[in-house]
Amino acid sequence: MPKWTVPEVLLVAAACISGPAMAQDYDDPPQYWSVAPDRPQERGHALFRADMLRGHNAARRALRQPPLRWNTALAADAQRYADTLARTRTFQHSHEPRGSSPQGENLWMGSARQFSYAEMIGGWIDEKRWFRRAALPRFSTTGRWSDVGHYTQVIWHSTTDVGCAMAENRTDEYLVCRYGPPGNVYGRDPLGGDAPPMPMRTGR
Repeated sequence: MPKWTVPEVLLVAAACISGPAMAQDYDDPPQYWSVAPDRPQERGHALFRADMLRGHNAARRALRQPPLRWNTALAADAQRYADTLARTRTFQHSHEPRGSSPQGENLWMGSARQFSYAEMIGGWIDEKRWFRRAALPRFSTTGRWSDVGHYTQVIWHSTTDVGCAMAENRTDEYLVCRYGPPGNVYGRDPLGGDAPPMPMRTGR
């Protein structure tokens, strides 16, 4: 993720993996900084839901993937975990299984009221810059699948539903999005079908 030089507002994020390599296999979440705005950002349930769906579905539309539906059960599960993160002041993925059916998960944490909803999800979408079409874990040009893991969960071809929630404590806000069916399945192509083969390396 990009790193700015003015360390005024902390933002961290983490994405999980599904399948044989479980959630514990992701790397430590990257940390980066942003300049604090002049005033607290607007908040509200209707705006939150609209911005979450807008951000997810714009990214999917760009790749001709079908839009996600808002799922209240996923949002309720996300709310319970967001509340836990805020209360315990921790930042780590929940243990699987999540909910009554398998769920993917994206996490975000930042200084309270300093980021708009669009900026929160925008950080996940910005990971597109390091995405290349290949099966997990080879779909990042950086060599670390976790550098694009939020983005690939957002665009994952077989995911149909999303539900997100936020919670805060005195200093930080936590965003949790849950996805069904989960993406980031080990050995699978984020866009479905057969991913193109990796180029052969030739030595001298």
